Amino acid sequence: MHAPDDPNQCQEVLVSPMYLAGSDGTGKAGFAPVAHWPHHYLDEGPCQLLVTSPDQRIRIGWFGDDFELWKISAATEAASATRWTATFNHVTPAEIVAGLTTALAHDYAEADAYDSNGPFLAHPSIYWADAVRPLTDAGWTRGVPDSPGTIEIVAPDGQAGAVIDRRDHGPDDETVTLWAGPPGWGTRAEAVFTARTPSHLIAAAAAVMAESAPVIRERHQIDRRMQHLVTMTPVASVMPTADAQVSRAPTPLDVRHTAVTQAVHRAARAPRTAADLRVMAARSRSAGAVQNRSGSLAPTTTVRLPARSSASRHGR
Repeated sequence: MHAPDDPNQCQEVLVSPMYLAGSDGTGKAGFAPVAHWPHHYLDEGPCQLLVTSPDQRIRIGWFGDDFELWKISAATEAASATRWTATFNHVTPAEIVAGLTTALAHDYAEADAYDSNGPFLAHPSIYWADAVRPLTDAGWTRGVPDSPGTIEIVAPDGQAGAVIDRRDHGPDDETVTLWAGPPGWGTRAEAVFTARTPSHLIAAAAAVMAESAPVIRERHQIDRRMQHLVTMTPVASVMPTADAQVSRAPTPLDVRHTAVTQAVHRAARAPRTAADLRVMAARSRSAGAVQNRSGSLAPTTTVRLPARSSASRHGR
């Protein structure tokens, strides 16, 4: 990306818009909201780190050498079939992943431990707009879809968007895709959600994209093909008052008080199914226990991850 003798290649810069910042190679921001959950380090196989909810119904996998860097899923029981899956490729900023993992940690804290359902297993809204409402609320507009039966929402700069597939599909088909950057193996970030993913969880990831606050990267981490699309400001040149407003990665507390929480709350007001009502009833019965479990999330801790991703086995 940069000449080996470039003295500025390791310089820390603020990158905006965030959705074009790419990965920092560590995934720390994505794991921070669930740092208190069990971690399973795997020596063999493509999945190098698996973080699960205490009951193992939610699984967050890091595939450090793969094109699909993150695979996140949920099931009704630890050993049952997956209800939904979300994948994030190797270009997707971990801060966007953190929008989803923050919402999952919140949902799990509110779930009834004795109920096989929970907010993270809720049926998607019958309205496709609920999943991408943070984008439309931020001024993203309808674009021209590539295929009949799909809807596309595009950012004002035209460099990010969401595609919603409204055609008939099976429960495991991919129906919502968040994207950013020009097409290409090292330039296009993609987050893909299967049909049964709860709408408020998709909205949580979309909310981070819509906010798109600057994030810190080292200059060499920005692909040279992306440099003309982003603004890079050396961190050292930022005044302390401004620097205090910029976070390296959204913490659970930050996100809960900004866009992600707002998206979750908006989606929660969508029409509910009978299953959702059962969850609400169970949650009401266990309000006391939930109060103790739903305090502030654990602080960010260092996660032992590969320094960077190697070449993908899934060329595109």
